[in-house]
Amino acid sequence: MSTPEEFARQPIPADTADLRDGPPLNDACAPLRDLIGVWQGEGEVNYPTIDGPFRFGQQVTISHDGRPFLRHQARAWLLDADGNVLRPAAWETGWWRPGAEGRLELLLTHATGLLEIFYGSAETGRWDLETETVLGTATAKDVRAAQRSYVLRGDVLDYAESREMVGEPMTPHVSAALHRATR
Repeated sequence: MSTPEEFARQPIPADTADLRDGPPLNDACAPLRDLIGVWQGEGEVNYPTIDGPFRFGQQVTISHDGRPFLRHQARAWLLDADGNVLRPAAWETGWWRPGAEGRLELLLTHATGLLEIFYGSAETGRWDLETETVLGTATAKDVRAAQRSYVLRGDVLDYAESREMVGEPMTPHVSAALHRATR
């Protein structure tokens, strides 16, 4: 089990280290440029069906290799009241795909057996998305829909997510403040 400090010391993927290194960013990805990098921070998870709220740590890595999409990887771990890691939590991977006129697609797969397809829009420093499709394996939680918002304030990426799942209406579920670890 890794601590947040151990996550911070992990090598940064070569295609993420700096926009000035490696291949140039594809022009189609310009609305996503400010998301590229490694983001780390803490947040809170809560939902009517859990005994929360709980603190969590998170690392999000968004990278590119010159093609017209970005790679998304996010890992989270539950924290105790002192900020110590209790156990691993969410893990997701996927792709940001820009479209015409600021439209976005975000495809995510979760270790919990979910596949989500989000659509949304990009504005300067803000990305809002909502699911059109949520598929789950036989053992996944019953998730009907989700909404995500990412807002950039300097080198802090605020993230919030609401979910409609396990019989509850669309309800705030996760929020975090992630600090840019590198570009």
